[in-house]
Amino acid sequence: QVQLVESGGGSVQAGGSLRLSCAASGFTYSRACMGWFRQAPGKAREGVATIASDGSTSYSDSVKGRFTISKDNAKNILYLQMDSLKPEDTAMYYCAVDGPRACTVAATWDKYNYWGQGTQVTVSS
Repeated sequence: QVQLVESGGGSVQAGGSLRLSCAASGFTYSRACMGWFRQAPGKAREGVATIASDGSTSYSDSVKGRFTISKDNAKNILYLQMDSLKPEDTAMYYCAVDGPRACTVAATWDKYNYWGQGTQVTVSS
């Protein structure tokens, strides 16, 4: 059974940083397309960043240059380093694994087979 546990969310002022983590059990990170999504109240869930099995990454335009996705295959942990945070980054953030072969942020959330429970990020101005 695959379990994903996210951590690292919280409240921060604009310009600050947070690092989200997603630890997995029952799943091998090295072979998977993985990603981070976010959903703000009243808005659709959107892809933020993805990392493919070969380590290639993609980012949404809204976070490019500010967020960095990475993974530790030995520990089965996925990370999202978020710098220069803005109030519009406020959302529930979800990690997702076992995504499509075309591992980019263009892939919608329903293309992933496993999800974490979400961690809240709140950025104040």
